[in-house]
Amino acid sequence: MPLVGVVMGSASDEPVVQETVKVLEQLEIDYEVRVMSAHRTPERVQEYATTARDRGIEVLISAAGGSAALGGVLASWTTIPVIGIPLASSELKGMDALLATAQMPPGIPVACMAVGVWGARNAAFFAAEILGLKYDEIRQAYEKYRRGLREQ
Repeated sequence: MPLVGVVMGSASDEPVVQETVKVLEQLEIDYEVRVMSAHRTPERVQEYATTARDRGIEVLISAAGGSAALGGVLASWTTIPVIGIPLASSELKGMDALLATAQMPPGIPVACMAVGVWGARNAAFFAAEILGLKYDEIRQAYEKYRRGLREQ
């Protein structure tokens, strides 16, 4: 059963989201990936967010560019932690998405990662930190990864 739901606003976001997936697989964290848009398919986003907990999802990761509304819309429909990956999909090179993700109203938080690939990787690592509070095997896998960083 997946613990992490990875949601991207468009299929064109897949190359960056693949970096999230690689880390989740490296740490052996079960996940699912979905494509849905806060603007083009808002009902689908609502249904996904409101049923995520019942399906075992404990952390949501959202990847979106431009207005980057996806993370905020997911967060508005659930109290599961949402981690946002701003994407560089406009002439503003991701600054619009970064600010939109970071500037959520009080009570509807979205954890904001860096723009692009670094943010995609860190979203998975942050999900591991959250899940590691409950799941020892995930905490241990992440701690092993971190030890490896110190030994390089």
